[in-house]
Amino acid sequence: MYKIREATDSDHTEILRVWEEAVRDTHGFLNDGEIEFYKKLIPVYLKEVELRVSEQDGRINGFSGISGMKLEMLFVAQRGEGIGSQLLANAITRGVNAVDVNEENTQAAGFYLAKGFRQSGRSETDGEGRPHPILHLTLARETDVPGQRQ
Repeated sequence: MYKIREATDSDHTEILRVWEEAVRDTHGFLNDGEIEFYKKLIPVYLKEVELRVSEQDGRINGFSGISGMKLEMLFVAQRGEGIGSQLLANAITRGVNAVDVNEENTQAAGFYLAKGFRQSGRSETDGEGRPHPILHLTLARETDVPGQRQ
């Protein structure tokens, strides 16, 4: 189990490290120039969301950012260890019911779909107008989730 806590300004350097590790691991559709473009925007984005970090032994290994009822960001340094699931569960308990995900990031899209989100829309470009389609996902009501008791 990882500890999830509110982020502080002093966490931003580590958060940026986690972001870059995660993006380089999962966003093969971005070239180095695009990664650098988005990396410059991350400090601005971090100030616009309610941030939580996941840590183990004092080291940040993931983070999430929420605005209203929307999960704006969720990145983990190492996949497959339950960090993302814990951060998402924490976000849902705080009212999150929507998330946007790069269509080209099939692993992330599959993660959210497996967690009960359903596609509610699609945009041809990302929030910066770049040609990376975005899937708009909404958390299904419990009675809509296959395999759930009604």
